[in-house]
Amino acid sequence: MKKSIIIILLLGFQIAFAQKSNYKELIAKSADKIEQKVIAWRHDIHQNPELGNREFRTAELITKHLQSLGIELQTKVGITGVVGILKGDKPGPVIALRADMDALPVEETNDLPFASKVKTMYNGKETSVMHACGHDGHVAVLMGVAEVLAGMKKDLKGTVKFIFQPAEEGAPIGEEGGAYLMVKEGVLENPKVDVIFGLHMDSQVEVGNLTYRPGGTLAGVGDFKITVKGKPSHGSKPWFSVDPILVASQIVVSLQQIVSRNVKITDNAAVVTVGAINGGNRSNIIPAQVEMLGDVRAFTNEDETLIYSRIKQIAEKTAEAAGATALVELPYGVKYPVTFNNIELTNLMLPTLQKSAGVGNVFLVPANTGAEDFSFYAQKVPGLFFRLGGMPKGKDAKTAPPHHTPEFIIDDASFKLGVITFCNLVFDYAEMNKK
Repeated sequence: MKKSIIIILLLGFQIAFAQKSNYKELIAKSADKIEQKVIAWRHDIHQNPELGNREFRTAELITKHLQSLGIELQTKVGITGVVGILKGDKPGPVIALRADMDALPVEETNDLPFASKVKTMYNGKETSVMHACGHDGHVAVLMGVAEVLAGMKKDLKGTVKFIFQPAEEGAPIGEEGGAYLMVKEGVLENPKVDVIFGLHMDSQVEVGNLTYRPGGTLAGVGDFKITVKGKPSHGSKPWFSVDPILVASQIVVSLQQIVSRNVKITDNAAVVTVGAINGGNRSNIIPAQVEMLGDVRAFTNEDETLIYSRIKQIAEKTAEAAGATALVELPYGVKYPVTFNNIELTNLMLPTLQKSAGVGNVFLVPANTGAEDFSFYAQKVPGLFFRLGGMPKGKDAKTAPPHHTPEFIIDDASFKLGVITFCNLVFDYAEMNKK
């Protein structure tokens, strides 16, 4: 009797293993079949980029594709966002997959047949527009994933939410947007999401590789504006002035001591950057005020609180010592939390990443001082955010164009692995978390 039970159990395990193996093979074959479509979508989106909260054409492209697959749709979520809901034929968890859609106000210099020539208005000025961060690839990959999973609906355990999100790079001045607004409008509810996965192209990681980090993987970011008000005067008589340019210069230099002297950098990195100083319009006029814009990046709430406090203290006291005043607005327009990869979830799904790319092609990496509004989702439900290599094979990462630059480029060969990885994450998580 015991022998029979053991045989039955072994047969059950063998069948389950065979089914998992079949899923992997079917996903790989489907990804092969759809690869050229994914590349074509990416080229089309790249050639027709749209800024945050203005992704109308991109949203329409996504909507038509999801409709053709029979996927339930929610549109205009978070202004231009599209959400697809695919219910598998078997019970299971609700798994969200996210792709961001927006481009950047950057003029492309790449000599590509599908290079962007688009111009539009941004903050009242005409600007060129380019997908300089890989969001075109993110959208194309998730469109491909939707097609593959829709074709496997009968084997799918649970529900998949495809979140196509606008304005990850930030909404226009005076508007809300991005992940924050989508969460606010209930994207993680009805049905309630159990877990969320996201990927990001990386132009300095070779094609075929994936990188990840449990815990704080991307920094929290908040921008600031400091307005220094002094007293104007003719440039020939500075003794009649309280020079806000001099005061602003002293503040910029003093802010550098926060990271070097106040933050315990052996625990976590931090960044304080002043990116713009505006004041005055002639060589012989000392102006009345100067405005500075900058940002703060940190990996813990404690470090962020410390840095914010020191910026305010340094700016106000430096100005006061010179007879000027400093108004500190922090955060000024942007505030993203730390992107935190749920440690248990990351450890659970690491074998899936390794299965998708190969064990030797998955790398644990240090925390990155970039920021991502995927963090808003991961605050609400367990999340895993990983990076997908997009650098052509054989290139040197040190010379590969970084993100947000006119030369930014992603290899078409990278997208198939993104499709495979997302699909494997869905099937493997669902198998381990049956409802």
